[in-house]
Amino acid sequence: MPLTDGYGRRINYLRLSVTDRCNLRCRYCMPAAGVAKLGHDDILRYEELYRIARAAVAIGIEKIRVTGGEPLVRKGLVPFLARLAALPGLRQLVLTTNGLLLPELAADLRRAGVQRLNVSLDSLRSATFRQIARTGELQRVLDGLAAAEAAGFPPPKINMVVMRGINDDEVVDFARLTLTRPYQVRFIEYMPATREENWQALTVAGREILARIGAEFSLEPVAKGELAGPAEEFRIPGAAGTIGVISAVSGHFCGDCNRIRVTSTGLAKGCLFADDAFDLRPFIAAEPAVLEELLRRLVGCKPARHGLAPEQAAHRPFSMAKVGG
Repeated sequence: MPLTDGYGRRINYLRLSVTDRCNLRCRYCMPAAGVAKLGHDDILRYEELYRIARAAVAIGIEKIRVTGGEPLVRKGLVPFLARLAALPGLRQLVLTTNGLLLPELAADLRRAGVQRLNVSLDSLRSATFRQIARTGELQRVLDGLAAAEAAGFPPPKINMVVMRGINDDEVVDFARLTLTRPYQVRFIEYMPATREENWQALTVAGREILARIGAEFSLEPVAKGELAGPAEEFRIPGAAGTIGVISAVSGHFCGDCNRIRVTSTGLAKGCLFADDAFDLRPFIAAEPAVLEELLRRLVGCKPARHGLAPEQAAHRPFSMAKVGG
């Protein structure tokens, strides 16, 4: 039986964070100084994460996205992914990464059973990349994309967080990537997780992003799959790839939200911007039915929508890296 929430939305997608640590310091994700590191005992062991994933699949979750932080910085990840891939009933195992470690790990991830990658890439210019990420090298990400292709992965989703005055002048350049490459480029409105001062000035609305691309290219809508995320999808006629816009602030996609999330410390959330959460940790060692019931309760309590709007953010500030982005 499909898993549905109190608003009739089918919930089939779990974002599972395996670490809060990251090898970048992206400005939309965390403060410049980074975040306080959690101790080894504060992060769930792989066996605990597996039990949560197993319970989620047992109640109707069909897609798991492994996130961080940067998931590839956690040691022992590949065998864990192989266990997840073997879960009966799981239809999709995908992973989000910043791409810096893909040159070394892409082939292992593919062999483990990861089916698709999302790669965060916010600029095609080295200087702007460093301005946003505060560290790291653009070429490493580009090399990671090449390594993923060589390993046999399908064309990745490329996630670009659009920020006015920083990288918004590259929107058309990113769209142009899809002309000859079968990438799925996703333009994401800046979301004020950390509630940076004057954050509204950074947000470029999804409709403006589409207008900029539409001034250069014609766009035709693309039908979404049943396990797809919140992007509104389009294709430039004749292009090899697609583009999508995630209007989290201006367009409230909440009516189609199909996901829950669990942090690396065991907090289960029905919404990224919800201040409340279920602490699963005390119940992980219990009978599987206990975790299953808690996750059902989480789905039942999932809010109708988040509290973001173009001029306000009512949530407590948080680091995306600690919640799973």
